[in-house]
Amino acid sequence: MNDFLVVKPSWKAAIDFKWIRENEGVVAANIKNRNSNANLELVLKLHDRMLDVQKEVERLRAERNVVANKMKGKVEPSERQKLIEEGKNLKEGLITLEEDLLKLTDELQQEAQCIPNMTHPDVPIGGEDCSTIRKMVGNPREFGFPIKDHLQLGKELDLFDFDAAAEVSGSKFYYLKNEAVMLELGLINWTLSEVMKRGFIPLATPEIVRSSVVEKCGFQPRAANTQVYSIEGGDQCLIGTAEIPVGGIHMDSILPESSLPLKYVAFSHCFRTEAGAAGTATRTLDMASGDLGAPAYRKFDVEAWMPGLGRYGEISSASNCTDFQSRRLGIRYRPESTTTPKKGKGSSAPPQFVHTLNATACAVPRMIVCLLENYQQEDGSVIIPEPLRPFMGGLQVIKYKFK
Repeated sequence: MNDFLVVKPSWKAAIDFKWIRENEGVVAANIKNRNSNANLELVLKLHDRMLDVQKEVERLRAERNVVANKMKGKVEPSERQKLIEEGKNLKEGLITLEEDLLKLTDELQQEAQCIPNMTHPDVPIGGEDCSTIRKMVGNPREFGFPIKDHLQLGKELDLFDFDAAAEVSGSKFYYLKNEAVMLELGLINWTLSEVMKRGFIPLATPEIVRSSVVEKCGFQPRAANTQVYSIEGGDQCLIGTAEIPVGGIHMDSILPESSLPLKYVAFSHCFRTEAGAAGTATRTLDMASGDLGAPAYRKFDVEAWMPGLGRYGEISSASNCTDFQSRRLGIRYRPESTTTPKKGKGSSAPPQFVHTLNATACAVPRMIVCLLENYQQEDGSVIIPEPLRPFMGGLQVIKYKFK
């Protein structure tokens, strides 16, 4: 029997409007610090209007119930006719108000879902340049020979084919060949083996998901500057990160507290309208407020030195999203009761929203770039790092195939 209780799906985010109103100034400052286009003033106005309409709906429903109860008793024919007319008028008024309430609720949700998560007090305020370096590991390698970038290395070692991929798929696509294929699979299997040692459950996820799941994870598939590929003629998207299908796996569920934390590692392709690269000397950055995605309360990026570009570039990102995503996905847990319930009260504690933590274990294409550029040798070959060799059939070096 499944330990996870599936509840009726809800397509609305469980946004705490009371908290937002009570902390209006703090929320407004947070929106500004994160360069968000959320309209807090409109959200509060819509919420007020919704509450007013809701009260009017409840008043009319109560009046309708009073009329209905009167109709059940003995009344004069003339009085009954008046009650019938009154009931009809109340019904028509309710239909109009309930339609208005639905529209207001939808508009409120649409606007309120643009409000980003709150921000950790230690997060630097400002744009990406304000991000703080928290840790440095190693130093950029000093080469005693002219270095090559990954494109030149890949061409000379017959590892990539961009020209054929451009004809087949368009720009930004590529074929991996020969040892590059082994390197990709080696990185995947090495990563899985490392995180599974730490208690993570491996997943291979769907790579097409419903647009609503993408939205509930805090992404905007229909926005003008979106990085999400949507499928034309349907309500589905290609995933830009395994975070999305992993987030959806417990959607609309109540989990027992004893099952937490749930740790998943997922392998998937990531379809995004972006480019990226990597390196080996690394640094960890506490990302500034203006560089945080809407779901993130705090985000740490790992950047690696890229000799071909002569700079550091992102290879990993870890975001603490608190309950931002779970309020949209409907993922809650039932706390284990530590006190004896009062007489006449239920024994179950009310469910609480879980917190989600999302991180990149290994961005495989970027790591391939990283390894090729940092482990290149003067003779044009590339050394395979020792930890990867068991996952690549013992291969130690990528050499020229033609001389």
